Amino acid sequence: MSSETDTGVADGPSTETGAVPGAPRRQRVVVLFGGRSSEHSISCATAGGVLAAIDRDRFDVVPVGITADGAFTLQPDDAALFALDAESLPVVRDNGTRVRWPESSSSRELSVVEADGGVRLLGEVDVVFPILHGRFGEDGTVQGLLELVGLPYVGAGLLASAVGMDKHFTKTVLQQAGIAVAPWRTVRAAEWRADPAAVTAAVAELGYPLFVKPARAGSSVGVSRVDGPEQLAAAMAVGLAEDVKVLVEAGLVGRELECAVLGGRAGGAPRTSVAGEIVLGSDTFYDFESKYLGGAGADLVCPAPLADDELAEMQRLAALAFESIDGTGLARVDFFLTAAGWVVNEINTMPGFTPISMFPACWLASGLSYPELITELVELGLETDR
Repeated sequence: MSSETDTGVADGPSTETGAVPGAPRRQRVVVLFGGRSSEHSISCATAGGVLAAIDRDRFDVVPVGITADGAFTLQPDDAALFALDAESLPVVRDNGTRVRWPESSSSRELSVVEADGGVRLLGEVDVVFPILHGRFGEDGTVQGLLELVGLPYVGAGLLASAVGMDKHFTKTVLQQAGIAVAPWRTVRAAEWRADPAAVTAAVAELGYPLFVKPARAGSSVGVSRVDGPEQLAAAMAVGLAEDVKVLVEAGLVGRELECAVLGGRAGGAPRTSVAGEIVLGSDTFYDFESKYLGGAGADLVCPAPLADDELAEMQRLAALAFESIDGTGLARVDFFLTAAGWVVNEINTMPGFTPISMFPACWLASGLSYPELITELVELGLETDR
């Protein structure tokens, strides 16, 4: 066994032996980020947070960035390259390298084809941390790849990832589990093109304001508030630019709260955090700019003030939602607390880890630090039986 002392800031991880005799081998973690979705930059920023905080005494890191057109590249192990900057969002740049996954499930050896054509071994991988948001990563596609080549990974499995990514099927599964969700109607691009007047009349039955959301996107990308029928066409254009189907949801009046979930150890029950709350100004909603670029109109409060019975019910529903989609690893469950009670808005099976993200904030307020949270997730990935 070997333990690397060079994490590859310029050239990628070293495969030379540098271990202290008798010392345990550090586990090798592939941090996989970027991707083809519209949330590419948020994934990069999340990876930057993980690279900065992961316990280097326990883990060697192989940073694998997926470019916007889908190339798997070996990236520098430098968190500063992927910091969230409103003036210049981080991206995975194509440096000419190409990471090769194992050719079969009998090997966990990764290699890289360098820009000059040379091939270098990266060593055996213990676990992959797929910090990918949106389609082609959070939706089961990458999870399927990792299962095909036999690599353990952090987070939700193929089915839970696919269900959690698609808002229509998330709502369908949650309703079957007896969990309240916002009234909605799913509209496909072909249906909208064929008869926009009929769609406008149908969604009006939900009442205004409405929210139009791409069915398979996150980070509030492509989401629009619609206050009247004259605004629907523009909102549909924005949403359908992200996906071939959108959800049109009834606007709800209530507090917006979130609960972070971790899978249980050794088959135990899911663990839930304290509540976080998004406090919005008037006539606004929690859009991409508010979440990530310091936009006005939204404050994050954690822990959120709730009565003991309210928090207990939120945590019960969060755990139930997690189990209903067959969740593993982690998730963030988003709620509305309305006059009629709790309503689940969404489940995020790979929530953000940026410095301003709610998921790590909720666990920090629950007594689990950012580095401890990353270690816990890696260990959950290693023990999860797929």
